[in-house]
Amino acid sequence: MNYSEFIEINPNVRFGRPCLKGSRISVYDVLTWLASGMTHDEIISDYPELSVSQILACLAFAADREHKFRIAS
Repeated sequence: MNYSEFIEINPNVRFGRPCLKGSRISVYDVLTWLASGMTHDEIISDYPELSVSQILACLAFAADREHKFRIAS
């Protein structure tokens, strides 16, 4: 998945944290909701402006970051 279609880093939004484009919802927010056991449907119910593709983009972004961190270590 090309998560760059969904995620941007803007120093003027949420202190430069990676966020879903056009929103103030950070990748960290989405990952925290998933880690707490929320389903995609529950997240979308609470935030109807989100899509499953955006949620999956957050997971792909996190996986890519983890992979790059392991390579750099």
